[in-house]
Amino acid sequence: MARPKSEDKRNAILAAATQVIAEQGLGAPTARIAKVAGVAEGTLFTYFESKDVLLNELYLSIKADMREVMMAAYPTAASMQARARHVWQMYVDWGVAFPDKRRAVAQLAVSDRLSESTRAAGMRAFADVNEMVQASTASGVLRDLPPAFVAAIMGSLADTTMEFIERDRAQAERYRNAGFEAFWNAVAKP
Repeated sequence: MARPKSEDKRNAILAAATQVIAEQGLGAPTARIAKVAGVAEGTLFTYFESKDVLLNELYLSIKADMREVMMAAYPTAASMQARARHVWQMYVDWGVAFPDKRRAVAQLAVSDRLSESTRAAGMRAFADVNEMVQASTASGVLRDLPPAFVAAIMGSLADTTMEFIERDRAQAERYRNAGFEAFWNAVAKP
């Protein structure tokens, strides 16, 4: 009879994969991930049948963590600008607090190792934000841009903001505010 799987081991493997991928990229060997997790490589494959399964589950795990942080206390009744600022602030704070997760998910997002169903599930996690963008575009608050393009602008400017905060934490608030202002001016109708 097979032993039941441990949630702690699964989480340790995901945490190790995050760290190793952030450091070495997607080509990092599973043996290294297993070593950092403190498990045998065979154990890694007990939890994830292949490296691609591991990468897909890691992507969804990081996206779920990101969504949980970004949407905590989301001000649904606030103005579009206030809601966008909330999402921005929470995303930047998450990225600064978890640089390995940010780097790993960025590599995963451009990888051909993610399945289309994984990508779709990752997008569904942010359906609230996409609906907000579409409604704001329809009402004339935002420029008529596809939600994915708005998200890409936000992601690029947020990455720049996070990098500057990591270099000079004393200026974090200044960079966070300047980054949001640049984002808002790029997507809001004048």
